[in-house]
Amino acid sequence: MSTGVFVGVDIGGSKVLAAEVAESGAVLRTARRTTPGRRVEARLVEEALTEAVHEVADGRSLAGVGLAAAGFVDAATERVVFAPHLPWRGDPVRSRLEQLWGVPVALDNDANCAARAELRYGAARGVADAVLVTMGTGIGGALVLDGRVHRGRNGLAGEFGHMQVVPDGRECECGGRGCWEQYSSGNALVRRARSRLGVEPTMLEEMCEGVPERLVGPMVTEAAEAGDLVARQAFASVGDWLGVGLANLVAAFDPDLVVVGGGVSAAGDRLLDPARAALDRSLVAAPHRRIPPLLRARFGPEAGVVGAADLARAAAA
Repeated sequence: MSTGVFVGVDIGGSKVLAAEVAESGAVLRTARRTTPGRRVEARLVEEALTEAVHEVADGRSLAGVGLAAAGFVDAATERVVFAPHLPWRGDPVRSRLEQLWGVPVALDNDANCAARAELRYGAARGVADAVLVTMGTGIGGALVLDGRVHRGRNGLAGEFGHMQVVPDGRECECGGRGCWEQYSSGNALVRRARSRLGVEPTMLEEMCEGVPERLVGPMVTEAAEAGDLVARQAFASVGDWLGVGLANLVAAFDPDLVVVGGGVSAAGDRLLDPARAALDRSLVAAPHRRIPPLLRARFGPEAGVVGAADLARAAAA
């Protein structure tokens, strides 16, 4: 059995979250860094990862590191084939970081890692078939079939955020148009709120000091909790689109359960209630079938790091 610290790292479009995770799934210690973005050299992203991992380890030896990457990971879990919000394009991320850190490294898509966490410890524990959607900068997804995360022929199953929901719709970072994540994600939430600045009275004006570019998702969440109408309408719009997309997934896979995680899920029922209403309204034959429960992920925005650390622990066993 390996000794030392197991660390999970969730690499998103806006932040890096690293965490020491116990075998029970408990998050013991965390560190955060800002993601440099997709228009920089890959080494800058990897420097941010290294800083966060070392901060969590705090001088202790590492037994293994699991990476949950916001991108398409190949079937061999060696390369990030494509990451809409990060600079990796076919990069051998796993082996490069394993060499850099001198410890075993495991890699998978961030939503697959989140599904692993929820399946092992959380909302999907004991469930045979489930759909998991992660809402952060964009939308990620994972499928649980017969109690296991389904990766698909190329390792790319579950990329729900890039399903087209509006023909010739908004341009997406993936190069397509009308992708689901352009209407239901952290970016979509902020875009909707920014569009109302200067149009309707809102406390968001003061929070961002009148500069739309300074408005970020946590501000919208805080304002919505305080009763701000513009912020609440932004959540209603994003939640409605979430439910529309989920209706398509439920129609396709007929799961026992739908789980929503990621940073935007911190809003809880403010996001999920309009999503449930849209799911009920949009799902084919809804009056004649059992509609699966729509639950928030137990681990919320920490699901990716929990699953990544569990992946690293399994690889080291």
